[in-house]
Amino acid sequence: MLPEVLSNGLCSLNPQVDRLCMVCEMTVSSKGRLTGYKFYEAVMSSHARLTYTKVWHILQGDQDLREQYAPLVKHLEELHNLYKVLDKAREERGGISFESEEAKFIFNAERRIERIEQTQRNDAHKLIEECMILANISAARFVEKAKEPALFRIHDKPSTEAITSFRSVLAELGLELPGGNKPEPRDYAELLESVADRPDAEMLQTMLLRSMKQAIYDPENRGHFGLALQSYAHFTSPIRRYPDLTLHRAIKYLLAKEQGHQGNTTETGGYHYSMEEMLQLGQHCSMAERRADEATRDVADWLKCDFMLDQVGNVFKGVISSVTGFGFFVRLDDLFIDGLVHVSSLDNDYYRFDQVGQRLMGESSGQTYRLGDRVEVRVEAVNMDERKIDFSLISSERAPRNVGKTAREKAKKGDAGKKGGKRRQVGKKVNFEPDSAFRGEKKRSRKRRRKTREKRKSHRRKRRK
Repeated sequence: MLPEVLSNGLCSLNPQVDRLCMVCEMTVSSKGRLTGYKFYEAVMSSHARLTYTKVWHILQGDQDLREQYAPLVKHLEELHNLYKVLDKAREERGGISFESEEAKFIFNAERRIERIEQTQRNDAHKLIEECMILANISAARFVEKAKEPALFRIHDKPSTEAITSFRSVLAELGLELPGGNKPEPRDYAELLESVADRPDAEMLQTMLLRSMKQAIYDPENRGHFGLALQSYAHFTSPIRRYPDLTLHRAIKYLLAKEQGHQGNTTETGGYHYSMEEMLQLGQHCSMAERRADEATRDVADWLKCDFMLDQVGNVFKGVISSVTGFGFFVRLDDLFIDGLVHVSSLDNDYYRFDQVGQRLMGESSGQTYRLGDRVEVRVEAVNMDERKIDFSLISSERAPRNVGKTAREKAKKGDAGKKGGKRRQVGKKVNFEPDSAFRGEKKRSRKRRRKTREKRKSHRRKRRK
């Protein structure tokens, strides 16, 4: 983020105030294709300060708002029509569209979390997103055509191992990813569309994201797999993202160069980077982005743990979002909070972890806990230092699945044809002794609950002060 004197002052848009800007003027066909673009420096004057909610209500026909912003209504409607064309074009080229459920923390007057809600996205958000993508494409094409060193936003294809692993999990759920050995973005988009109405759609989308590579910044253009684009860069947020700022500098340099300017710098902030500088900046910006994401997740996890401190002992419903050899994680309904049901807190049994089937299987009882199952859990303990929440299982309910053979059934069939062959065991044995280890874990659980109660009391005392 640029210094506050710039980000909230000189570079901040205010109604009826002139600001210097970089313009990306684009021509779009009726089919949503980018047919032309040009960049130039200019002065702009904002006509109004609108929120996403206001724009959405105007597009929905709110008469009071339409009267208040009457001169702008026609422009907003035309922009909405453009969004529809661009959205259809994205769908036709096979770009993946994610509808992630993000947590929104609502604080009360005492600055305590009152509730956690899902961030709502509507067409007002999406039309801005599509316009920004179009500007990013234009910027990438502009510097690429000029062979100017710049940072591209790169999203490489998933690895073969990740595709195989993802398909194995999908098979257990009666689903499949089309596309053969080299699935394209369109194949992933079709999969997401086919599961959109399933209760576990969010979980499946998360699994899909985890199977893909993380996007990075790099001066070598290799395209953006998720958006199904050959050239893509980040141009629209130079105030808060350094890669965008470097791209603005490169574009300003090219504009000045077209007018006969000599030298590596320009009066308005243009700068000619070398390929070596871009390579180093790409590595640094990619690392800084990951670090910022980790910090954001850590703060969100802390807030969730703080919220759950007052919920210890309460019962919630949720879905199994991840399965491991030491237990399974449950995402609570409507709260977007995950906690662990440790294997030691389950029924007194040996449990095997089937990685392919993403499930824990009780050897004696036959009880199975698998990805997507509906469960009811009790909050047992909260560890603020480690950002962890412990649950105990109250009840479980098998989620409906499409018809398909499980990994165990496939293993039976494969071994049946081998003369004298032994039946292959699916999964690995969890090293869990049902007697002494279970009692030991129960003691540790009691200690964790006692520690949580003490922390809750400490937090309350601090709040009173």
